[in-house]
Amino acid sequence: MRTSSLANRLIAVLIFFLALNIGLQLVQSTQESDGVCARFTKPELCPINCFRPDPVCGVDGVTYWCGCPNALCAGVKVAKLGFCEVGSGGSAPLPGQALLLVHIVWLFLLALSLLLGVF
Repeated sequence: MRTSSLANRLIAVLIFFLALNIGLQLVQSTQESDGVCARFTKPELCPINCFRPDPVCGVDGVTYWCGCPNALCAGVKVAKLGFCEVGSGGSAPLPGQALLLVHIVWLFLLALSLLLGVF
């Protein structure tokens, strides 16, 4: 009897946190449609030095670690709050995933050549 009441409480807590998460995502998407950095103005001093990272993703596909002021210093509009996805676009001719694959293969070949004594 005791385990079923504990399980019911656990399920209720999980449902509460799920509903809270969905609510926060709705609020965030509403803020993004109004303009993520609408309340910020361009800082007087650029570049920005931040003590706590607050990443935002610019429309150019670059993650700006110091948030909206950093993106405004670069003259870039912010696409979303948080990190940019790999291969999310930008002006590069190759997607980010292809470049990541090239770097992985290069590092593997470099490690292999060091192990075999080529370099």
